[in-house]
Amino acid sequence: MDDIDEATVPPKSEQEEEFRPYYPEKAEDEGVLTKDGLKKKLVRVGAGWEVPEIGDEITVNYTASVLGGSQFASSTDKGEPLVVVVGKDLILKGCTEGLITMRKGETSIFTVPPTLTQGIQDLFPDIPLEATLQFQVELLSWFKVVDVCGDGGIMKKILYKSGVLERAEKKDEVTVKYELKLEDGTLVAKSPEDGVEFLVSDGHLCSAIAKTVVTMRKGEQAILRVEPKYAFGETGRPAQDGFPAVPKKAIVNISLELVAYKLLEYVTDDMLVVKKITSTGMGFEKPNSGTTAQIRYIAKLSNGTIFDKKGYDGEDPFEFKVDEEQVIEGLDLAVATMKRGEVALIIIDHEYGFGNNQTKTDLAVVPAKSTLYYEVEVVGFTKVTESWDMEPEEKLVYAAKRKEEGNAYFKQGKYQRASLRYDMAAKYVEFDSTFTDEQKKTGKFFKVSCHLNNAACKLKLKEYREAANLCSKVLKLEPNNVKALFRRAQAYMETLDLDLAELDLKKALEIDPSNGEVVQQQQRLKNLQSYYSRKDSELYVNMIEKLKI
Repeated sequence: MDDIDEATVPPKSEQEEEFRPYYPEKAEDEGVLTKDGLKKKLVRVGAGWEVPEIGDEITVNYTASVLGGSQFASSTDKGEPLVVVVGKDLILKGCTEGLITMRKGETSIFTVPPTLTQGIQDLFPDIPLEATLQFQVELLSWFKVVDVCGDGGIMKKILYKSGVLERAEKKDEVTVKYELKLEDGTLVAKSPEDGVEFLVSDGHLCSAIAKTVVTMRKGEQAILRVEPKYAFGETGRPAQDGFPAVPKKAIVNISLELVAYKLLEYVTDDMLVVKKITSTGMGFEKPNSGTTAQIRYIAKLSNGTIFDKKGYDGEDPFEFKVDEEQVIEGLDLAVATMKRGEVALIIIDHEYGFGNNQTKTDLAVVPAKSTLYYEVEVVGFTKVTESWDMEPEEKLVYAAKRKEEGNAYFKQGKYQRASLRYDMAAKYVEFDSTFTDEQKKTGKFFKVSCHLNNAACKLKLKEYREAANLCSKVLKLEPNNVKALFRRAQAYMETLDLDLAELDLKKALEIDPSNGEVVQQQQRLKNLQSYYSRKDSELYVNMIEKLKI
């Protein structure tokens, strides 16, 4: 016959058919769990859906016997349950793949082939090597065990699992309770009854606590087994605070509870205004510039003295406009980062508070250079109408108002506030598809003037890249704008993009040859080019000299 078999894969035999485990779901149901032949017969259905994982600590009652033969072990006979780590115990070793299918309160019978029970004869020499074994197991409870660092140095056994989703982070401040004991049970350290508060980044007592607390959720309780390198290392710790010493190279056990944490945010880049969030608030919206915010607050000095209080004792929430200098700068900046319902402690350095002067309030005197502590709750806020909700004429009026505010702040030397006003003005006229031709001309005027003024702010703030970008936006609208070319050249000179600066100044002089400021800037550029050319030449000579050695 000339016919050929086009099949590229031969048919599977029955033994080669793909294995599909069967998990019993009702009492007296039985199934094969593994290719090695581990069987499970469900005797009593457990509660819930959670099951242990390999590495977790479980507590079970069990009875073990040779199939068709006698019983050789039983926790019931010993009078106490067996506590083991899933996958590491020799007695239940062959049952591992079955144990991780069990729910709390479940009872099952596992039939284990001899290929899975090798080594059990070390404990029970009378068991034949070829014997099939049966284990009746009742899962009483289990604790989740986590290898915190992945090297076995900190093993965390979770005693109480919290329902809170968020975890503390390294930058946050936490409150924990703990007891630290040696392996023989000797207590060597203990937190105060109400816990101890610290920054995770700073750590506390030993590195194991800081490394573990970022894996915990509020309310979680755990026991840690800690190797020396995450405890007190090679040297141990001397006796202190009424507790005995920790010996050299000691393994310790720590009972740890995460009582609370405050999410920590630095409101300002210089870290002089810090926000510790105690309640995260709702939604995603935050106040923008000009928003009317309603807040409650209690303001204190470092010694606890209350110097101001608003929105309590039957008083309506305090109302103010964000970014309008109606409150001290630190409070203003912090509230702009908060959501509705958010509660936080705001710590404000004197530079963002009352400065170097003593200030008298209705409740107390605030000494000069005082650090201030504001406990703030954002009750609500009414945001400024967004541009897409405004009519074209409203947008132009808004842009004009913001530009005027920016000009006022610029004259006062408040360049950051001025920059924000110019930016907002430009954004409100950015999209002009609904404008009339006349309105488009006005809108273009605001975009050009506000971008130019904002570039001047950015130069003052030494944000040179942003200044150059703003000038580029102007030059797209008006390619021959001398101010934009001049200010972009200034920015390029600060970032040492000297060739680009030269091109801008050359074009500016072509447009306005008599512009004195441009001429002066061109001379400064030549001086810079000469300086860096000389430096490059010296560097080249030095390199050649070194190569000759």
